[in-house]
Amino acid sequence: MCRRQPVGVTPQMSRKKKGDPVHGWVVVDKPQGITSTQVVGLVKRIFNAQKAGHAGTLDPMATGVLAVALGEATKTVPYAMDAEKTYRFTARWGEARDSDDTEGAVIATSEVRPSREAIEAAIPAMTGEISQVPPAYSAIKVQGERAYDLAREGEVVELQPRTVEIHEAQLVSIPDADHAEFEIHCGKGTYVRAWVRDLARKLGTVGHVCQLRRTRVGGFRVEDAIPLETLKGFMHSPAAFEHLRPIATALDGIPALAVTGPDAVRLRSGNPILCRANLFSRLMEVADGDDDLQGLTVYLSTASGEPVALAELAEGELRPFRVFNFG
Repeated sequence: MCRRQPVGVTPQMSRKKKGDPVHGWVVVDKPQGITSTQVVGLVKRIFNAQKAGHAGTLDPMATGVLAVALGEATKTVPYAMDAEKTYRFTARWGEARDSDDTEGAVIATSEVRPSREAIEAAIPAMTGEISQVPPAYSAIKVQGERAYDLAREGEVVELQPRTVEIHEAQLVSIPDADHAEFEIHCGKGTYVRAWVRDLARKLGTVGHVCQLRRTRVGGFRVEDAIPLETLKGFMHSPAAFEHLRPIATALDGIPALAVTGPDAVRLRSGNPILCRANLFSRLMEVADGDDDLQGLTVYLSTASGEPVALAELAEGELRPFRVFNFG
């Protein structure tokens, strides 16, 4: 069935997106008491952007780095989400909560308070590749529903254990017998709340997270983040764009090459280009001399630095699988 256009409205007019074509990353220092989705909505309005997303949820109680992608930068979100993250947080011993943080209800208590020596002795078993069951109050989907929605409705949520990697964990301080402050560097999918819950069990007690701050997501660091309240003062103002970072910021660690104008046109049309000798030699340099480059992901830009595509090296060709369009 053919749907007729309303009188006076052309197909181009009906498909026009709301907002402006804004492209790049905004590193927000998220305050407590607001969801990641709400932060994304605010950033989108501040820049009047057509499209926005974020690189990894922070719970409402958490603060710190929330990297917000605008426009074509949303195509690089998976790379930021896969990046290593750093968290600084405080564990509260003696109380287990159903959400594994201060927002949940107390479900168990213990009089045991672990010593510094006991904590430091237990940390090695909580580093490297470990198995953890995500908190019931998490965004993981169970039969199409978010786990936290089911938990809030009183349903028993049983999530499967998953393997995550803790690159490094350290005890920072012990303010008092009830609390201990930690810092961890971890990989994708790690739940700090689950880490504290499981550490407490190893220590013969129970516990939950009472304070959580994310200080790094890949190349995005809290030292470079702008407080949300400050950013809100730049609503629809050119000053906001001083805090807009390049799309490539999320591609830290991915080899980058500049391509010619004709090659850029081919790539943006979804077509591969030959990895000629000059390109290959430059690729060997940026890839640290690795002899086997097959399947390597490469970030391609023009000589002036405008993003073109993410491509894979295969059979002597650079084959684009994500193309950046700014038209």
